[in-house]
Amino acid sequence: MSDGVLDEAYERLDGTGPERNGWLSNHAPMAAEALVRGGHADRVHRWIDDYRDRLEERPRGISPISPEDWREPLGDPVRTGDWLDFFERELAERPWREVLARWWPRLLPGVAAGATHGVIRVGHAVRALLAEETGPRVRELGAGLGYWAARWQPLAPAGRGPYPAGDARSALDAVPRVPDQRFGIRTRLAQLAELPDWPRAAGAIPGARGTDVRARIEEIVSAAVLRFGTHGHGNPVMLVHAATAPTAILRTLDVLPAGLRQPSLAAAWAATAAVTSAYSPAQARPMPPRTVGDAADLLARAAHDRDAHGIKFADAAVDVFRRTGDQAALDVGAYAVGLIAGDG
Repeated sequence: MSDGVLDEAYERLDGTGPERNGWLSNHAPMAAEALVRGGHADRVHRWIDDYRDRLEERPRGISPISPEDWREPLGDPVRTGDWLDFFERELAERPWREVLARWWPRLLPGVAAGATHGVIRVGHAVRALLAEETGPRVRELGAGLGYWAARWQPLAPAGRGPYPAGDARSALDAVPRVPDQRFGIRTRLAQLAELPDWPRAAGAIPGARGTDVRARIEEIVSAAVLRFGTHGHGNPVMLVHAATAPTAILRTLDVLPAGLRQPSLAAAWAATAAVTSAYSPAQARPMPPRTVGDAADLLARAAHDRDAHGIKFADAAVDVFRRTGDQAALDVGAYAVGLIAGDG
């Protein structure tokens, strides 16, 4: 990732806001990072050319946020410009790892921010920084943190219930569905507080320490990717986030202090469970047969179809395949790319 294409992409997007059309997320920085990481840097600028006219200018600030008085504007989208300015200042004054470690525990309870796109954007930026530390990548991390802070949205309290089953896939199957699935994610997530089984289904996962935390989050990501194969038809675009949100947390895990690993695991599970509850269809459906050669083939398909959600899901599915060797992850990735593109 040192050929400069990603930094050029970040610089082209530097003046754009994190949202468009009111509250839809700007996916361009995340898709650009995934394309470069997946070996398709040659497609990045053309992809941005096609996407650029959807974007809006970076919002202006209203009143500067101070390091001492950050709680009141947290979760206020009207202050988006102020939050972007705040993290730009913070990262100009301190190392990015220090800023991330300070703000991660403050932002993590609001993991649902921007339909989980806040944490997802941060995860892509951190992966880019771990590959190479550059000014554009540091600024992109600031944009992700600022977006997360502006749209900070806590989930209904999950309680301390145990993992409801012995493995993540069974646990996801046990997550109760929100009753009214007619509207957007904010309306759906608001219903979690009314679900009697939500505290047990989404409760913190006990007993995970050290490297076990990484293994448990990997299990959550794998389960969410594979479950898409039987449930993705319900809402292909939104169910993608059941996998990409914990993937983002996983990519950030190794730069966090040890004390933040367990809360990260709990947040990864809660985010996945919440998206699953909000968007799973009432019935599973067998996935149509899919043929995909290897990881490079899947990433090429996603790059060809050009949809940001397909690109990011394929990116997460390839991670699962490389960890586990499970061909099913690639097959589900191909199914997702086709479904999102409308030919699945």
